[in-house]
Parts: sequence; C-alpha cells; structure tokens
Amino acid sequence: MKKILKLLPYFIIVLVLGVYLGIILSDYIYLSDKKQQIKKIGDVLNFTEKYYVDSVSSQKLAEDAIKGMFSGLDPHTVYISQKEEASEEESFRGNFEGIGIEFQLIRDTITVVSAITNGPSESVGIISGDRIVKIDNQNCIGLKNQDVMKKLRGAKGTQVNLTIYRPSTKNLHNFKIIRDRINLNSVDASLMYDKETGYINLTQFMETSTDEMKSSLQDLLSKGMKRLVLDLRNDPGGYLYQASNIADLFIDGNKMIVYTKGRTKNADEEFRAEKSYPYEKIPLIILVNKGTASASEIVSGAVQDWDRGLIVGETTFGKGLVQRPIQLSDGSAVRITIAKYYTPSGRQIQRDYKDKGNYYKEVIDRLETEGENVDHKTEKDTVRPKYKTKNGRIVYGGGGITPDYIVEPGTVSNYSVELRKNNAYYLFVRKYLDQNGNMLKNKYQNNLKLFVDEFQFNDTQIREFARYAESLKVKFDAAGFEKDKEDIRSRLKAFVGRDIFKNNGWYLTLLKSDRQFQKAISLFSEAEKISGLKE
Repeated sequence: MKKILKLLPYFIIVLVLGVYLGIILSDYIYLSDKKQQIKKIGDVLNFTEKYYVDSVSSQKLAEDAIKGMFSGLDPHTVYISQKEEASEEESFRGNFEGIGIEFQLIRDTITVVSAITNGPSESVGIISGDRIVKIDNQNCIGLKNQDVMKKLRGAKGTQVNLTIYRPSTKNLHNFKIIRDRINLNSVDASLMYDKETGYINLTQFMETSTDEMKSSLQDLLSKGMKRLVLDLRNDPGGYLYQASNIADLFIDGNKMIVYTKGRTKNADEEFRAEKSYPYEKIPLIILVNKGTASASEIVSGAVQDWDRGLIVGETTFGKGLVQRPIQLSDGSAVRITIAKYYTPSGRQIQRDYKDKGNYYKEVIDRLETEGENVDHKTEKDTVRPKYKTKNGRIVYGGGGITPDYIVEPGTVSNYSVELRKNNAYYLFVRKYLDQNGNMLKNKYQNNLKLFVDEFQFNDTQIREFARYAESLKVKFDAAGFEKDKEDIRSRLKAFVGRDIFKNNGWYLTLLKSDRQFQKAISLFSEAEKISGLKE
C-alpha cells in the first residue's frame, strides 16, 4: 500500500501529461487536416487558372468557391461582394452623403420623385417633378442609374451645381447644392388614421430605428393617439438589438423578449425589457405578412407570447437565425449563422430549410384560411411543437409567426400586375401633375385629411389612364380593368398624395382600401381584452 502511495504522484503526472499530449495531438491532427483542405482549395484554384480552356478570374473563382462552401449550410449564411457590402452597410447604418433626392429615369431624363425631408435639395427649393438636365454644367441626359448616383453623391461639404427644367414654369433653373449627410428613415410613415388611431410603418431594423420609433410615438401621442397599428409587413428585419429595443417600447417589466442559442456559449444571449415607456398600455395591433422576417418576427413573437396585442395578416416568413457579419480583407464580407433565436415562450421561428431549392418558393405558394385564429386552431393538426402564451393560448414553433387573425391582402388581375411592372402609374401621374400640381398644392396645402376625403380621379380619367398605359405597351384587358377599377383609382390617387404630402399621403390613401388594415382597426376591442387593458 505504501509503495502505491509513493507512486501516486507519478501516476497523476503521467495522467495529466497524457491528457495534455492528447489535446495537443488532437489539435495538431485538426490543424493538419484543416491545412490539407486549404491546400486542396488552393491547388484547385491554381490548376483551374492554369489549365482551364478559357481565361478565368481568380477573384471570381474564389468567390464561387466560398458560395459553394456555403451552399450546404442554411440559406442565410452568405457571401457578400465588396460592392454589395458597401450598399448594405449604408442601409443598416441609416445614412449616406449626397444631395438628398429620390429620382427616376424617365425617357433618359433624371426626374425628381421627392426631395428628402430636411435634406440639402429640399432646403434650396428642389421639388418633385423637377428634371435634372445638367450636373456641374455637363449634359446628363441618358445617364444610367449608377452614373447619376456617382455624380450626385459625394463628401459632406462639397458642392454640386444642377441645372433643372421645371415643367410648371417651363424654365431652366440653376441650383448650387452643398452635399450633406442624408438620413435614411426606417419609419416610412407615421400618421393619425383617425382621431384615436395611430399608424406607423417600419421598413427595417437599422441603427436609428429605435430613435425613429420613439420620435414617431411621441408625436402621435401629442396628436391624441389612444391606440396603435404597427405595420411590419414586408419588413425583412435587421439588427437583433434594435428588435429588442423596439419590443421594449411596448412590453413592461423585466420580461423576456428574445434569447439566442448557438454551438458556442458566447453566442448565447438574453434580451429583456429594461425601461418603462408610456406606450406599454396603449392597445396594439401588429400587421404582418409573408415578407415579415427576422427582427420583425422577434417583435411580433414577443407581443404574441406575452398577449400584449394582436397579430393580424398572414403567417410570417420564418427566419429565426442570427448572422454574424465578418469583413474580409478586400472589403467583401460573409454573414455566418452563429445562433438560433427563440421567443419568450421558447418558440424557434426558423422554418425547416433542408429542401433549400423550395425554401423561398414555399412562402410564395403558402395557402391559409382566413378568419379568427386567436386560439390557433388552424394549426391544430401540425407536427410543429406547441407552446403557450402568457394567457395559456396554444402557439406553434418552427414556422414563423401565425397571426391571431388571418387576413389575405386580396388579389389583383394580371392587368394590374402589368401596369405596375411598366411603371404606368407614376408616369401617368407625373404627366398629370406637370399640368395640375401647383393647383392641387394650393388647394390642399397642408391638409392631408381634406385631400384624402375629397380628391378623386373620375371615370373619364381612369379610362384615359388605361389608354396611356396602352402607349406603354400594356395591353388593355377589359375584365381586369373592371375587376381592379377601384384599386387603380386608389393607386393613382396615392401617387398624387405622395407627391404633395410625401409618404404619409401615400399610406393614408392606400389604408382606406387595405383589407388587412381595415380588419385590424375593427379588432381593438379584442386587442384590449387579450392584453388585459379591458375587462
């Protein structure tokens, strides 16, 4: 026994040394294998570049190799080229430097759709409908979109000279514009639909989104808002922390909003409500559809799980994966999925992606039955896992957020689709406003409600629009025209509304005939009941 005790320290040393050497050896084997795979990729790249029958770009080969590497993973782990990365970074950052206009090329001419609010172009008096004919004294007729942006964008503080033709005066006007930082808004519209109902349309979750939401909510409160419709339709998401912050505006206490789980511990995070806001007791309805994804599903899922409000529309996209952006040395980037996110009840929102070929098609082809779904009985036969909301309602994971009230957006004919594809609405309205814009602006001035209540295109003008569309090679379809006549009338009016009142004019006009929105505002009593704001 004494002999064994004497040898015990040596046994321990041997054991520790064995474990240590085992770890080193396994790392060596792993690294050695990894080096072999990297060498294999390099060899194939070199052989292809050297022997392939046609000349090839090593950059393209490398990019294709990365894309191929990701093709066996989830659909959201992606490679982003240098050019795409610069554009996406700008979008998420929420600003760029330039003169601050939205434009369209119409018959090779740069036409101002809108001067961005508080931007340098608006401040010098550029208005929608202006045609830019010269940039820095050089003719710019016939430029492509990318060429226009290169000429108009530039460093803050630099000057650009524009020569503009204004149809209402039939004269040329010269403007000196000092470029500035232009804020991109994620809140596309914020308005009072009626004396009590506020409406906010959020298009993405970028760095400025929470601040924009706070500002919009405060403004609507000052105008008498007593209930809110938050429109997240076609919102593809964005920053996860922004989703948590925006959900926190409506969810009280220290309640869970979302949590993430990954293969490594540093990918695991919890996001909870932290601050108190005056919007936590406002009756809330969220509009969603097939294009509602990622961060917007986090907000919708948290509101549904806590029975904070109602979700209305169509089942959301179903993207519940968290990506980490990693910048590469040449300015390109990869976005690698590092975790999955879960709603407060434990639901995973991500749809199955084993059949990647049908991943996006499945959303487009998805059919749902309209009607009340507060108890989520439409999903009762599903194999998806069950969870419970705060009030004990059954909800399901693994397939997006299914609404409490399923409402289809309505369909339009192929004729209407062709009208939109050929930009017929904007072109016709631009022509109409060149002749009538000043009169309409003087008549309605800042009274959006009066415009929405009073202005209308008559039947003669609608038929004139159809004839104009034929000149754009949109074949007239009598059945489609009759079926969609009121939708056509409403959309033409919305284009006029946007020209005079910017985005609020567009949205308020279209909300009047929006099936999903109209259903939503009829459900506030139910929203109050489910959230405990009304007994």
